[in-house]
Amino acid sequence: MAEIVDARGLSCPEPVLLTLETIKKLGKGEIEILVDTDTSKENVSRAAQSMGWQILKIVEEEKGYKITIKKD
Repeated sequence: MAEIVDARGLSCPEPVLLTLETIKKLGKGEIEILVDTDTSKENVSRAAQSMGWQILKIVEEEKGYKITIKKD
């Protein structure tokens, strides 16, 4: 079961900070991040990759994006 970070409605850098907080807390596994802007999608993806996490998928939803990241 993936951990979920709901960062919809937050402006940068909050979605990135929430994502990095969850990455540090978990260390590994799978995280789904919900964002509602292109900027947040790009920034969260970049931050996750810089921490060694893999972007599994980015799904466009009605109100934004669901980014799934993973680290083994």
